[in-house]
Amino acid sequence: MKNSTLLFFCLCCFLLTKGENGDDLWLRYPPVADKMLQASYRYHVSALMVPSSDATLNIARQELLNGLSRLLQTQVPATATLRQDETVIAGTAQQCPLIAQANIAGLLKAAGNEGFMIVPKILQGKRCLLISGNTSIGVLYGVFHFLRLLQTAQPIPVQPIISAPKIQLRMLDHWDNLNRTVERGYAGFSIWNWHTLPTYIDQRYIDYARANASIGINGTVLTNVNANATVLTPAYLEKVKALADVFRPYGIRVYLTARFSAPMEIGGLATADPLNDSVRGWWKEKIKEIYSYIPDFGGFLVKANSEGQPGPQDYHRTHADGANMLADAIAPYKGIVIWRAFVYSHDNPIDRHKQAYDDFVPLDGQFRPNVLLQVKNGAIDFMPREPFHPLFGAMPKTPLMMEFQLTQEYLGQGTSLVFLAPLFKETLESDTYSKGAGSTVAKVIDGSVDQHMLSGMAGVANIGNDINWCGHPFAQANWYALGRLAWDHTLSSEQIAEEWLRMTFSNELTFLKSATRLMLESRDIIVQYSNPIGLHHIMGTGHHYGPAPWVNNQHRPEWNPVYYHKADSTGIGFDRTATGSNALAQYQPAVRRQWEDIHTCDEKYLLWFHHVQWRFRMKSGRNLWEELCYQYYTGADRVTGMQHTWESLRPFVDPQRFAQVTMLLKIQQQEATWWRNACLLYFRTFSHMPLPADYTPPDKTLEYYKQLQFPFAPGN
Repeated sequence: MKNSTLLFFCLCCFLLTKGENGDDLWLRYPPVADKMLQASYRYHVSALMVPSSDATLNIARQELLNGLSRLLQTQVPATATLRQDETVIAGTAQQCPLIAQANIAGLLKAAGNEGFMIVPKILQGKRCLLISGNTSIGVLYGVFHFLRLLQTAQPIPVQPIISAPKIQLRMLDHWDNLNRTVERGYAGFSIWNWHTLPTYIDQRYIDYARANASIGINGTVLTNVNANATVLTPAYLEKVKALADVFRPYGIRVYLTARFSAPMEIGGLATADPLNDSVRGWWKEKIKEIYSYIPDFGGFLVKANSEGQPGPQDYHRTHADGANMLADAIAPYKGIVIWRAFVYSHDNPIDRHKQAYDDFVPLDGQFRPNVLLQVKNGAIDFMPREPFHPLFGAMPKTPLMMEFQLTQEYLGQGTSLVFLAPLFKETLESDTYSKGAGSTVAKVIDGSVDQHMLSGMAGVANIGNDINWCGHPFAQANWYALGRLAWDHTLSSEQIAEEWLRMTFSNELTFLKSATRLMLESRDIIVQYSNPIGLHHIMGTGHHYGPAPWVNNQHRPEWNPVYYHKADSTGIGFDRTATGSNALAQYQPAVRRQWEDIHTCDEKYLLWFHHVQWRFRMKSGRNLWEELCYQYYTGADRVTGMQHTWESLRPFVDPQRFAQVTMLLKIQQQEATWWRNACLLYFRTFSHMPLPADYTPPDKTLEYYKQLQFPFAPGN
């Protein structure tokens, strides 16, 4: 055994004993345990030929050299000529003559601008494996996919693999403030150190870009949607430029949030009216200035006239007026405007579920071609479970972009194991029926239903400066899932979970069987012990940590949990049928029919759409009160089951991460009990019905839970 190989092997053994801190995410590259697979790859990957004609291909070359040497425990030499044994050739046809000679033009056409192909070929009588694309970034994506195959114990490809993204803009939205606090952040402070930028380039920025490139994310919004105009000043544009320069070779463009009142706050104007010539001129000059720093600047994300943010409605203008003003100014640079549809007003007395639809549907067709309307997956606010937003399928003339939330604002925050791919898939696979059956949300946002050129999917980032990036070790999987689904929304939750587990922990089948099930059930479990049967927005106000269904003292009615559950002596739930707010009228008739009849409504949405009597008979045979008790108690018990499952996986996980997850699951079990007890004690004051005899009564009073305070909850 060579000395270097022996040293590497010893180092790996030491790390396994010592534990891992999660800093490597899913790019750990541990030695392949399957010796036959390792031998197969060593045989087929004996040399690398990668042109170094630009920065992106240099990154691809280094990633291959680093990944293969660590995974295969051997040095794979770079070469300029074909070897007798097999050579991996990575590059574009323009940069690599051998690829140009390989007669793969048809495959490359299918790959598009960002996609890739991996194909075995005989060139000059020698076996080769080609990793190619029409652009350098396509090659880099192909390299990461090739390494993923090896990381997840997949055999060397013998048939062509061709992959192209289904979504054009695949983005992370950071709710990071310039002082490094993170709104709804549960993994420490912001990774952007604005104080030391632009001179000090933290290695973390490079690692961030690499991780995003590995899952196909190609855009990042650096700043909070509750925007600060200071980021548009020259001193901060220098800092943004420094980050853009780091991200560019990884295929990532930077975006900023634009505060609508910036012309007044940093421009000295007396108005921000989007139809005012001075305002329009100010934005044109500001955008010209931004592009002088960052030639490939992506554009703006805008939150306007929502939760107190300034916007065009302050001047009796429409959202289209505001978006189009910015879109016209940025169009010459091929930039885009992403306008958030998350709008509601305390001055508007109608159901919050309806307000975005009412604001935006009349504007369909009035937005410029370079405007994307960014819509949350549901109409309320990233609830643990909610029906898809009625805007999907209601604006055929406007490209709609999906906004998911990775940071677990309403899902246990930083202490709960919740894999969100099932939530994402539940939304993406929902049928809007906008063009008949099969008009799924996924097909609306990828542009295929209405033939839109622009398409996008964003996730509100769960990233901070914690050493493992996301706080909870399993929260990394949600970042990973966002990237994989934005690239290909047809992937299953199970495939994504298994990929991430294999890359992050182990390829052992015993481990994978139990850990995959743990992940796939986790979201349903937290819904069950916190917001079952369609309950929603009953968490603590402000910090959103823990249950507080009793709160009714917020100055905005829609910030009070009582607004949403409407519990009284007769029943519980929000009537959104024709006899109530009639929010169901915003959906297509085929969708309405799924939910409008209390007797046939899917019970996971029952209290979302109906005010239901306490003695209403559920499909289980239990009455509603008994079913509520069953859901809360069963959900809490299932967290105990999660703990047992995790304990059984001890032999497959390094001690450090095993201990971390063990402690966090203990917190989650305590929180599940808290949710169960607090909610049932409170709702019992309306039902006046006892707990079923086989349930252990809460050991604390309702008053105990009501007096709990969390003034320093993270992300508040």
